[in-house]
Amino acid sequence: MPDRIPAGRLGRPHGVRGEVTVLPSDPSLFAPGAELHGEDGQILTVRSVRPYRDRGLVVGFTGFADRSAAETLRGVVVSAAAGDVADPAPGEWWIDDLIGLEAVTADGTPLGTLVDVVAGAQDRLVVATPAGGRVEVPFVADLVDEPEGGEIVMRPPAGLFE
Repeated sequence: MPDRIPAGRLGRPHGVRGEVTVLPSDPSLFAPGAELHGEDGQILTVRSVRPYRDRGLVVGFTGFADRSAAETLRGVVVSAAAGDVADPAPGEWWIDDLIGLEAVTADGTPLGTLVDVVAGAQDRLVVATPAGGRVEVPFVADLVDEPEGGEIVMRPPAGLFE
């Protein structure tokens, strides 16, 4: 497990009290008083948190008291100490553990190297192909097996890697 775990990407300001929206990887990481690290090493302390519709949280950070200050946080990816996060459940993986896996077909034909994971309503694995392209494969059991031995077996639809 890496030392730091992505906690979420901060979104647009919400209201006038220095709060931002966030789609968290784990909502428990945003408890009041929690310290999260921005990409530039900035430490952000959670001041307040509440649910935001059915898709995330509204979070206030200490030192960000108005909408203008909150705007400076838009797009910042925050991370938490790995020790603050529970181990992944069966069938779940840390993104950093997936990056670098060799993507192959069931018969062992190389497809490329897994270079990114696009999180969303439907997570997608991004595979860099030997020809220099990038292909996004939905991370679903019908198309992707569990990683094993440095590889991840994929059953892509016909034409996806062509």
